[in-house]
Amino acid sequence: MVKIGNLELGDFPLLLAPMEDVSDPPFRAVCKQNGADLMYTEFISSEGLIRDAAKSVQKLDIFDYEKPIGIQIFGNEIQSMREAAAIVEEAQPDILDINYGCPVNKVACKGAGAGILLDIDKMVSMTAEIVKAVKIPVTVKTRLGWDNDTIRIVEVAERLQDVGIQAISIHARTRKQMYKGEADWSYLNLVKDNPRLHIPVFGNGDIDTPERAAEYKAKYNVDGMMIGRASIGYPWIFNEIKHFLETGEKLAPPTLDERIAVAKKHLDFSVEWKGEKLGILEMRRHYTNYFRGMPNFKQYRTEMVTTESYEQVCEILDEVARTYADYEFSL
Repeated sequence: MVKIGNLELGDFPLLLAPMEDVSDPPFRAVCKQNGADLMYTEFISSEGLIRDAAKSVQKLDIFDYEKPIGIQIFGNEIQSMREAAAIVEEAQPDILDINYGCPVNKVACKGAGAGILLDIDKMVSMTAEIVKAVKIPVTVKTRLGWDNDTIRIVEVAERLQDVGIQAISIHARTRKQMYKGEADWSYLNLVKDNPRLHIPVFGNGDIDTPERAAEYKAKYNVDGMMIGRASIGYPWIFNEIKHFLETGEKLAPPTLDERIAVAKKHLDFSVEWKGEKLGILEMRRHYTNYFRGMPNFKQYRTEMVTTESYEQVCEILDEVARTYADYEFSL
């Protein structure tokens, strides 16, 4: 049984990665319903929280049906991160997660996210202060290093454990790689082989099929996996991986009716949470993946990503159901 603090997550939990502009409550809802064991919010700016910025505060919205859930924060000032951690704890998540992995320039080049990998001592000091500031379990998501010359992930994991984190998720790329090239999970083996390390280690990067999940589980000895981009528009990935790990067999892909039902459910959550205009706008990134592989779909996709009417989106989805009624998705 994998545990974070007193939180029991099963024998090999699958986590939904915190993805900016993706891992919001509507998306988390459909992932939870399709097998995600633990989910994280989008990352939240510590400065935004302590200044009560509306966008940051809204990201604190979590709901009982999502639990267990972690709220993730980022920043480059230790005092601001302490204050933000206390605000997060008031929202009553199960976990507080620290983002030490975001590679984008506006975050990393200011010393936050993956930028702190250039100053491991500060990373450890910041983490220690956050752990002291809250009573809930603290976890970390990070990368292997800034670049190939600065990979110290075995040392980093141990030192963060020693100041109190209760799990670590490692995206097996450097900051320099961004999301390109192949993730190198061999470093996760090194982390797990450290006899001093006893916290759970979750692997992240390139897990996009049940077969790859099974291969990496057997090969790299991680305690669970964090799924990111492969889940966008395809929340079924969690249950598909679980089924394959348990049986060695692939589940049949979701039918067109199932895809449309989940897309509508996602849309309804989105409109309910954000209002019609913004809810429809932020659903647009998901449609292509919900219907990936369908022939001659460009017309419908174009219509869905240009309309601003909830009723019109539903009408388009109904038309898709009629047009492709006999279409079967292949494994």
